[in-house]
Amino acid sequence: MTDTSLSPTGPAAWARTLWRDHRVWLASALILAVVALLDPAQARDSLGFTAQSLLNTAPFLILSIGVAAWATATGADNLIARAFTGAPVVMIGLAALAGGLSPFCSCGVIPLIAALLAMGVPLSAVMAFWLASPVMDPSMFVLTTGVLGLEFALAKTLAAVGLGVFGGAVVHVMSRAGGLSDPLREGIGNGGCGGAKLRAPKPVVWRFWQEPERRAKFGREALNVTLFLAKWLTLAFLLESLMLAFIPAETVTSVLGGSGLGPIALGTLVGVPAYLNGYAALPLVGGLIAQGMAPGAGLAFLVAGGVTSLPAAIAVWALVKPRVFALYIALSLSGAFAAGLLFHLWSIA
Repeated sequence: MTDTSLSPTGPAAWARTLWRDHRVWLASALILAVVALLDPAQARDSLGFTAQSLLNTAPFLILSIGVAAWATATGADNLIARAFTGAPVVMIGLAALAGGLSPFCSCGVIPLIAALLAMGVPLSAVMAFWLASPVMDPSMFVLTTGVLGLEFALAKTLAAVGLGVFGGAVVHVMSRAGGLSDPLREGIGNGGCGGAKLRAPKPVVWRFWQEPERRAKFGREALNVTLFLAKWLTLAFLLESLMLAFIPAETVTSVLGGSGLGPIALGTLVGVPAYLNGYAALPLVGGLIAQGMAPGAGLAFLVAGGVTSLPAAIAVWALVKPRVFALYIALSLSGAFAAGLLFHLWSIA
């Protein structure tokens, strides 16, 4: 006898595959279903809020998708190799700019880091790129502008570059003092396809539409980014609607509002475990700010959460030795707090 439930193609395997591939959509549907059972009116309101929010951000979504697809089709991510040549101070500055401003392929970041360190690129420049990269890119800038406004988007961009420069400078000083040698764990390779961008960078083809293969790559990337943003923003706007409905504004104001250091420090610490996704976090922070959250605390949350989110932290832990990982976390939190504080002072000036 055979038990089909134990077969690799049985219902259990199908359910695991469905959850693995579509868990964000399933989570949104499950949340909406539970709300519909408990409060049908709120479910209708949340559905309408989500649809309207997606419609309002549609122009920024389209532009963001176009930027990401253009970067992939032209090969603009190959420009990253130029950030890691020259004097250490120059490398730190260029690496921070590359991490904060360049539309770099997310699948190649971690292998590239391994390649950079294995090939002897100073940890200071690598850390500058590593800290800045999760916080901001052109697509994120466009969506941040649409959700939180241009001033917040500019502040987040400056925070990304500033965090990279700060982290790179600290690591440079520590390295000159004799610490942080041999940062990679044993057995880490040279970066595979990500390292190839450094070893043999390919020329950028700005007129990508003239080549069928690059046109196809543009289409594939546009579709992938569209599906990625759609699922995360749908979940985020749904959660925002529930947050606005069930969390009193007075509670948010009392905990995360005000002008002291406390809300910014709390926003920094809360960002570590509560961060979902760079794009999904934007509507949530927008909702909190609308309820009284201090903008500086919101920026600290986004910066700290972006750099120390679970996927990013796991990747860092897998690549580098514990002392480098601890330094990465310390630089992330202190830099996020400083960025939030500076933005707060700017906001009240």
